[in-house]
Amino acid sequence: MSEPQSIKVVDACDLNDELRFLLKPGGMVLDAQKRRHRLPRYFYEIPSHEAAMSIRLTQHFGLNEFTLVDLKEDPRLQEFPRYIPCAVRVLAFYLEQFRRDAGGSVHIAVNGGYRSPSHKLSQNATPHMWATAADIYRIGSTILKGKETIEKYNGIAEDSSDDLHVLPYGHVTGLNADDHVHLDLGYITVIPREISEDRMEVPQENKPRFAFEDRRRVERRSQPATSEDE
Repeated sequence: MSEPQSIKVVDACDLNDELRFLLKPGGMVLDAQKRRHRLPRYFYEIPSHEAAMSIRLTQHFGLNEFTLVDLKEDPRLQEFPRYIPCAVRVLAFYLEQFRRDAGGSVHIAVNGGYRSPSHKLSQNATPHMWATAADIYRIGSTILKGKETIEKYNGIAEDSSDDLHVLPYGHVTGLNADDHVHLDLGYITVIPREISEDRMEVPQENKPRFAFEDRRRVERRSQPATSEDE
């Protein structure tokens, strides 16, 4: 048996101003029901595209499958090194069980894995921001489109584990769920064993504003409005 692949763990509070502003480690955010959740602080650092492609979290799920995004994600977070919350390993473990019960390979959609707090679909706190949610568009050769197909695999997921939560066909949470199955584990935060939490954390609301944030606001004010902004 091959040795497990190690991934560097970082405390995102130690990253530079730009990354801390985009990832908001330890910050409080509201979900659609106005409940408060604390964002993850500990991340895996992905040094390169080659590393993302080669690192396996489980037998059938590679790290790259949870980081596929398009232009809805902030440009810096599409560059390497990239960062993903450590709880992604927990999600991969449960997806292995779901894959077994579904009887086919499981394919995660673009923007269907980890989405940062700065992602354009991150209007409210969702488990995607904790890397504990997956939007699945295909299982084996079956494209997940239509109520009957989605409800079938929702049922398989619910039978697979009581920990897996599904959203019904047609729900709207930034994406219309008529073409994917949404699975999540809730708001799980993982603290890796190599991390020490002996530092006092400054409450998010009392932290000084980043110079990077000021610069971004100036840049946005200087740019002409687009149809997307209107």
